[in-house]
Amino acid sequence: MGIHRLNHAVLYVRDLKRSVAFYRDVLGFRPIPMTPDGFRGAAFLQAPDSTNDHDLGLFEIGAAAGPSPAGRTSVGLYHLAWELDTLDELAATAERLASAGALVGASDHGTTKSLYGHDPDGLEFEICWIVPADLLDADALAARKRIGRLDLDRERQRYGGQTRGGVGISVPA
Repeated sequence: MGIHRLNHAVLYVRDLKRSVAFYRDVLGFRPIPMTPDGFRGAAFLQAPDSTNDHDLGLFEIGAAAGPSPAGRTSVGLYHLAWELDTLDELAATAERLASAGALVGASDHGTTKSLYGHDPDGLEFEICWIVPADLLDADALAARKRIGRLDLDRERQRYGGQTRGGVGISVPA
């Protein structure tokens, strides 16, 4: 089986308009007009630089829906992770998430530099930058075994703010 990437994710949300506004205004997703005629309570969105038909489907289940118990009292999805091209984009995303009150963490995983956020329903997501294959060194590889504090300024000095991430890993070299 030749799976090579995640094409899209679908989330159940309480308030469709609120969720669409969050993913559009904070993360830059754009609504795609593909909801079937006569079908209400669904939206499909595409990430800013995506080549997918859509990256996110949202299905409204109403304000009475409780929070997801996944990871606390049931099995389920922990989070989704989306990759950005540059550390400068990651820093700008950190500012947007913080301004929206949605930034809940930032971690250095050695080969991956990550932000963590919650959407309006408390669903967690990750936004990350991946060290390009030709810049991986023993320190970055060893750091995959621990979770460190992310210092974006230090990482931009080390790798460059405009260095394209994931080259040779997520995208061909």
